[in-house]
Amino acid sequence: MKNLVILISGGGSNMAAIVRASRQQDWARRYGARVAAVVSNKAEAEGLAFAREQGIATEVLDHRQFAGREAFDARLAQIIDGYDPALVVLAGFMRILTPGFVSHFEGRLINIHPSLLPAFTGLNTHQRAIEAGCKFAGCTVHRVTAELDVGPILEQAVVPVLADDSPQSLAARVLAQEHVIYPQAVARLLSN
Repeated sequence: MKNLVILISGGGSNMAAIVRASRQQDWARRYGARVAAVVSNKAEAEGLAFAREQGIATEVLDHRQFAGREAFDARLAQIIDGYDPALVVLAGFMRILTPGFVSHFEGRLINIHPSLLPAFTGLNTHQRAIEAGCKFAGCTVHRVTAELDVGPILEQAVVPVLADDSPQSLAARVLAQEHVIYPQAVARLLSN
């Protein structure tokens, strides 16, 4: 069985979209794959409740309990390795990962970013797209590398930027597309 470990920090809507797709499309039969665990750096992350309701193992590792990034990432890697992951899926995991962590999971670590990379890496992507006068925005699934938000692109979706858009209204349209393309990208990787 190919195990997926999904990392979240909050609501976990992309994680939930992946879990739902895995069940609806019967990834266990089609790809020999399952979501084995959901790990969060925040005990109060709402997505943990959804994962538990689905019978998925959950783990919490509070980054504030560690002296630095390296110590946190080393322990996080140990927890993830306990599930023997084929893929480690970042789904709103709000931590910049150390090069050692990224290297450890090289080729198995993916992320979704709320912009059309390479444009608007980092935070506040929707505000920045509106301020730049973009006619289109979107989201990108990409492989994770040591450099933030620049790994090879796996999938993208485009939405129009409307004249009356706020960062919140644009974010909502982009998020709807994230829920479509992230499960697609994961399924494509599992099918290889």
